[in-house]
Amino acid sequence: MNMSLAPILEVQNLSVALPAGLDRRLAVDGVGFEVHRRQIVCLIGESGSGKSVTASAVMSLLDKALTISGGKIVLDGEAITEATAERLCELRGDRMAMVFQEPLTALNPVMRVGQQIAEVLQIHKPQMSADAVEARVIELMTDVRLPNPALLMRSYPHQISGGQRQRIMIAMALALEPALIIADEPTTALDVTTQAQILRLFRELLTKHDSGILLITHDFGVVSDVADRVVVMRHGKVVESGSPQQVLTAPSHDYTKALIDAVPKFRFRPEFPASEKPVLDVRDLTLVYRSSSLFGSKRETRALDHVSFSVAAGETLGIVGESGSGKTSLGKCLLRFETAESGEIFVADKNLATLSGEALRHFRRNIQMIFQDPYKSLNPRRRVGASLIEGPVQHGTSRADAIERASELMELVGLKRDALDRFPHEFSGGQRQRICIARALAMEPAIIIADEPVSALDVSVQAQVLKLFEELRRKIGFSMVFITHDLRIASNICDRVAVMQRGKIVEIGPTEQLFCRPAHDYTRELLAATPGQGPRSERAL
Repeated sequence: MNMSLAPILEVQNLSVALPAGLDRRLAVDGVGFEVHRRQIVCLIGESGSGKSVTASAVMSLLDKALTISGGKIVLDGEAITEATAERLCELRGDRMAMVFQEPLTALNPVMRVGQQIAEVLQIHKPQMSADAVEARVIELMTDVRLPNPALLMRSYPHQISGGQRQRIMIAMALALEPALIIADEPTTALDVTTQAQILRLFRELLTKHDSGILLITHDFGVVSDVADRVVVMRHGKVVESGSPQQVLTAPSHDYTKALIDAVPKFRFRPEFPASEKPVLDVRDLTLVYRSSSLFGSKRETRALDHVSFSVAAGETLGIVGESGSGKTSLGKCLLRFETAESGEIFVADKNLATLSGEALRHFRRNIQMIFQDPYKSLNPRRRVGASLIEGPVQHGTSRADAIERASELMELVGLKRDALDRFPHEFSGGQRQRICIARALAMEPAIIIADEPVSALDVSVQAQVLKLFEELRRKIGFSMVFITHDLRIASNICDRVAVMQRGKIVEIGPTEQLFCRPAHDYTRELLAATPGQGPRSERAL
């Protein structure tokens, strides 16, 4: 057989068993597919579909509670399901490598990034000299388009951006030029321009290193941009596979059709009526972060630079921009989690910037925040009901009234009242985000700050949560500042959008006008970088 035509990876009828007593017997049930050289195979499906378990099985990194109960995994002609632990250690990094979803978690926080790339070489090629290792590290960092590698390699993970950390992970994966690279949701948390750069980088690396890539994603925009083949999974089984053109334009399975229908598309709401008196008025807000090194050098970062905007009663204002543009810093300032250098924040005719102590604590019930990761923002040791009533009780509501209000809110966000007695880990990601929305609404705020509230959710769950936001806004009438890096989502939920770059608002206006007739070059760059907007994608989607 011509080895150049043989697949790098063959997954044959793979099954992975779950512990007894769960809702299904198998996490992965009879899955089969192939990955060839210079090919990107996209494994797509919702949370719980078995995508990440399949990838972990290939890397032999399954949780101890999971066991391979059937099937075979062949890597470059070698059946790795039968390999010893020592042989698997040799294969990881050398013949197969993995890029994880959250690089800040996957990287060692107390090691310089250059050392972490070098470690792969030192373990697998101990004969390499220190100079040769350093030269290879710089070469790899150059390959993944990192600026000034000789300087950047001495940085720690927290000192570089999210996109740069992801590139470091890719450089580590490429260190020994493995035949197979597995990328598990590598672009989910990245802004659109960084996401576009990473996807282009994957395609370039295929040619240079003659590798194959298994890309796990829930974003059909990403699939339409880079996939050579698509495998759709649901409840541990492959329900459909084929070319992107076939799967995206003529899906045969109802589940695939539902996923495609749930992909956010550019849709615009009717223009919001002008209001003379805003509920939130931000004037000339400036925030500067200052730091100093052990050697006495000082550094200033202007996170917000004279930012001004207003939000009308019942209006949703979107804040979009790349990582580091100042979006999250703005959200923290609006809640006084950060103290601005200068500027004013007026809510209900009171300047929030001048409040402190008890006055600030009491006033905060008027402005609440929904965070990006619902699991991290809920106390894992407290029942959901305790989290929902905590704020109202502290502000003087009786416990009985707070519990009744929490029960009503649970029904309002589409959950049952008896769910108040459960812990956060007993809910899905989408359900946890609904609980966080209910917790914010429990304070009956005039304004909600939503910081990337749907970016970590599957497309179908995203659609449900966005619909929920819209229904709640109509019923309750709160205003919202919606922070997101996904322009498609912003178009669905925002009345107006402010575009931020390097701490400044470079453009602000009605959503349809801003997206269809952008005035600033940076806005045009963001729109061009949105997944699923290229020529290939326009044909597919």
